[in-house]
Amino acid sequence: KADGCFLPFSLPQKLAAECQSAGFPGTLIPYKCDLSNEEEILSMFSAIKTLHQGVDVCINNAGLARPEPLLSGKTEGWRTMIDVNVMAVSICTREAYQSMKERNIDDGHIININSMNGHSVVPQSVVHFYSATKYAVTALTEGLRQELREAKTHIRATCISPGLVETGFAFKLHDNDPERAAATYESIRCLKAEDMANAVIYVLSAPPHVQIGDIQMRPTEQIS
Repeated sequence: KADGCFLPFSLPQKLAAECQSAGFPGTLIPYKCDLSNEEEILSMFSAIKTLHQGVDVCINNAGLARPEPLLSGKTEGWRTMIDVNVMAVSICTREAYQSMKERNIDDGHIININSMNGHSVVPQSVVHFYSATKYAVTALTEGLRQELREAKTHIRATCISPGLVETGFAFKLHDNDPERAAATYESIRCLKAEDMANAVIYVLSAPPHVQIGDIQMRPTEQIS
């Protein structure tokens, strides 16, 4: 939404209040949604339609990794990654596009927060399945771009593929070893959430005739 930000995950009301008190423009509207549950996703989009007409920009940011190698991993962990990293992205993209189409929005944007793991496979068994889901996001974004052209719309599709970003990601991946998770972010100067936000702003600021396909960005000190 042009004048509001809808976050499809649980976010404390405190953050919305902080954004308002800091004087940031627009309105942050938290909306709790389990992205592994299609019914909840559809309910979220229905609520957005009812309360705020629809979606003009969709940023698919949610993603996670579970430490499940290909030779010994648990099916449950694989399925969770597929549900959140691939299925949720696809469902949200479909619903966002339908929202734009219903309202004749021809200049919308769908941005998938991908990963450098969606472009290369690193020699770490715990992220091999995760990498496969991110390769899927790479393919989905290009497929989306092609389908948008076939639909003769000027809605754009973009990937942003970061390397190591200092978030809670490693703590989810290594939830049984918080020291290892913390060390992940201490080894180099990582990207910050603000760096990702600036990349999103850059993508959205491109002139209507410019289609940014993929931004690949790493911490300067990152090797892989």
